[in-house]
Amino acid sequence: MEPSDFEKVTLKNGLRVIFAPLSSVLSSTAIVMCGAGSRYERKDTNGISHFLEHMFFKGTKKRPTASDISHALDEIGADYNAFTSKEITAYHIKAASQHLPLVLDMLADMVWNSKFDEREIEKERGVIIEELNMYEDTPMRRVGEIYEHLLWGDQPLGWDIGGEKDVIRKIKRVDFFDYINERYAPNNMVVTVAGNFDRDKAFSNINEHFGKQQKKAVSGFLPVEEDQKKPACKVVYKKTDQAHLVVGFRGLRLADPDRYTAAILGTILGGGMSSRLFVNVREKRGLCYYIRADHESYLDTGTLAASAGVDLKRIDEAIKVILAEFGEIAKEKVDDRELKKAKEYIKGKVILSWEDSRTVALSYGSDELMEGRVRPLNEYLKLIDEVTAEDVHRLSQFLVTESKLNLAVIGPFKDSARFEKLLKI
Repeated sequence: MEPSDFEKVTLKNGLRVIFAPLSSVLSSTAIVMCGAGSRYERKDTNGISHFLEHMFFKGTKKRPTASDISHALDEIGADYNAFTSKEITAYHIKAASQHLPLVLDMLADMVWNSKFDEREIEKERGVIIEELNMYEDTPMRRVGEIYEHLLWGDQPLGWDIGGEKDVIRKIKRVDFFDYINERYAPNNMVVTVAGNFDRDKAFSNINEHFGKQQKKAVSGFLPVEEDQKKPACKVVYKKTDQAHLVVGFRGLRLADPDRYTAAILGTILGGGMSSRLFVNVREKRGLCYYIRADHESYLDTGTLAASAGVDLKRIDEAIKVILAEFGEIAKEKVDDRELKKAKEYIKGKVILSWEDSRTVALSYGSDELMEGRVRPLNEYLKLIDEVTAEDVHRLSQFLVTESKLNLAVIGPFKDSARFEKLLKI
């Protein structure tokens, strides 16, 4: 089968299973994805999705301790991890293909049979608070969270995935069970297997481990409210040797047909070392070390944004140059050479990543969970190819407007007014 081929099966309990055979590899990746994340939380449980992700590795009835789980996976040389985002929580294990039965058994055991030992909860509470402290001390990462606070404020999409420390300190064992009961239903989950595997054996294992749980009603997300009318700015004071900023515009939801155009627009602006922002902000002026831009989508909204770490003394100049690049792409149509380069850049990066069974599993699983359909690789590449210069111009004019403009800054600055004056297109 080709890398873009797949098979979808839905079990009686609503669990969706995606098989993606890759004959050219020796590994298989299994991933369990759930429609859980910080936008499905309440104010008094913000951070529980991420806390729960940690707890699933801390012991089950069959494997009572965290070391029992890690030893079993290390004994087969597996690569394993998990992540929590605003809309998805996922658990993935990649191993040599002969170990797939153990991998599926392990994932099911963690998701369905975790113990939530009180002592482990207390230990992990401290670990998560230290993780939040680490992010506070990593302004390059933290500025993205501040930017999303600015965009969406005190509503679920604007909250931090990791939660607030005061809330983490109060989460109890019963809260985990309540949250699992609310969100971890088979009909709100997708299991994907990608790689070189025996399809019938894999299906039998999945049916055994994931087919017995009952389907149940699961609530949707609270739609985001957006009512911006003029540029907005948020400055967080921190003594740093470099200023970190994100500047961007409200963007498109995940299912918007212009998503492929948005990917190309982000790439032209800030994808790679020959992009407009990299050349004009770093190479020509030496204003920053890192700079990038892309478009990120959620279920009902999104953002086109550039992020950079810049010279403290020249931050005003950096912001002006970045905004000038946004303004330029909205004014002038891109030429055929630049458009082609952006398309080939995206396609090349995707094709290279597709050599990894984990990338395929993550991509197909998230497509199915978020949109209810899988988008094969060949279809994605074709949709990128079909974007025209007119599409890029039209979308850039729609997105790059002052009424959608936002700036977040971390650095030794107390006066936001100086930055607000710069927010012009």
